[in-house]
Amino acid sequence: MSQPNKSEQFDVESLRKKVAEIRAADDKHDPSQTTVLNPLARQIAEQFRNDSTSPTMLIGQFRLFELAALILIGLIVGWLASPTDVAGFIARFALVAAGSTFTIFLLQLADTYQIPSLRGATRTAKRVITAWAIGFIATMAALYLEEADFFPIGAVIAWFAIGAGFLFIERQFTAFAIRNWARNGVMERRAVIVGGGEPAKQFVRQLEAQPDNDIRICGIFDDRASDRSPTVVAGYPKLGTFAELVEFARLARIDMLIIALPASAEQRILQLLRKLWVLPVDIRLAAHANRLRFRPRSYSHVGAVPMFDIFDKPIRDWDSVAKRVFDVAFTIFAIATLWPIMLAAAVAVKATSKGPILFKQKRHGFNNEIIEVLKFRSMFTNMSDQSAIKAVTKGDPRVTPVGRFLRKSSIDELPQLFNVLRGQLSLVGPRPHAVSAQTGERKYVDVVESYFARHRVKPGVTGWAQINGLRGELDSDEKIRARTAYDLDYIENWSLLFDLKILFLTPIRLLNTDNAY
Repeated sequence: MSQPNKSEQFDVESLRKKVAEIRAADDKHDPSQTTVLNPLARQIAEQFRNDSTSPTMLIGQFRLFELAALILIGLIVGWLASPTDVAGFIARFALVAAGSTFTIFLLQLADTYQIPSLRGATRTAKRVITAWAIGFIATMAALYLEEADFFPIGAVIAWFAIGAGFLFIERQFTAFAIRNWARNGVMERRAVIVGGGEPAKQFVRQLEAQPDNDIRICGIFDDRASDRSPTVVAGYPKLGTFAELVEFARLARIDMLIIALPASAEQRILQLLRKLWVLPVDIRLAAHANRLRFRPRSYSHVGAVPMFDIFDKPIRDWDSVAKRVFDVAFTIFAIATLWPIMLAAAVAVKATSKGPILFKQKRHGFNNEIIEVLKFRSMFTNMSDQSAIKAVTKGDPRVTPVGRFLRKSSIDELPQLFNVLRGQLSLVGPRPHAVSAQTGERKYVDVVESYFARHRVKPGVTGWAQINGLRGELDSDEKIRARTAYDLDYIENWSLLFDLKILFLTPIRLLNTDNAY
């Protein structure tokens, strides 16, 4: 392969630096402006409204299933061969569980928990049985050292044979299921190609040639006219422009945007990223052209097709499961603990002013979707502001006396715990703002370009910005920029420990009521 000259080389380090600067770019593109999709694009978006099962989640669930099954097989065989009392059962369970966990670890080391390996169950059977044999021997050794009454040799042989047979047969069924799910679209990564023409055509052809391809291309978006970018590329229709892509990605459950543009279009790539990085999807740059030069760690691959990782979707796969479990567990605990306060607040609201107890307000949720957030009503009913165009100020006459106390103490926010149970909010995350909220005559996105990147994760009842004193009215550009900066910092550095820290500090920081009115 001929070596490219300097003018043809793609400067990866330069691109990385420029991508890092995108968040601070002064680009006034407003992602909140809804673009009307053409009928074909809307029809295809509706086909992909439901979530697919990610390969990462499937592998994790399969790993847990095999672990549970191996433990159960060991316990049943052990009980039939040598019944024991409760104390003996607990000890045996611990040893069988440890041995099964070791077997799963060996299966992981043998690369049998990869989609290609699961699809080719017969091809990987030798590795699977070998891992089971080593794990089984380790389990037997531990049981022999622990128990005086060891299993008869017949039971030991039966245990090994049943375990090996189970692993072989259930992996054959799993291989059949994965192939079926891939055909039916249950298990796939949905992608949109950004950019048309010959580069997109070459990329699609290479992608489709991969035997282990789990990517479904939903369509192609390009700003160029049909003379430079055909209406159909490699069999896929061009669904619209880049502006329409933002709306399409919010309607459809898209996992990945793949930019298929030549290396010489670096400025165009950066312009695209300024528009697209606010979406909660993986953003990749097709790196299949011979002239592109990347370091190996910069790649992700689909089969042999390389892609350059630019942005990753935050809080994904098992992280999202862990966060959801965290939310539900702590929310149930909070409701069980705080229900007397919530009941007292409801009685006080109803007894002191006419109108409903709860106030519902439309706010931006995950991926800019509109959600209805619950609060205890704190304003006089005839003065309530559903749009929140005019923010509540100090001494605001619209606020009832009880409402003023509820707002200062943040008790008015407690009904949002039910939004968490419904999956619309998280306990911790960027605070959701009203759809029409603004400062002066300007929307927040007019002040800070990266504002809508806050919506790449679910909004929260409390957040990192609030812990750092940014509560209440957003009446200046500096406050909006500071809150957005804290929200983006939270998204980039998320962990369960970070959530726990914010949750622990929330009641302490609520003692500072200077900006709450």
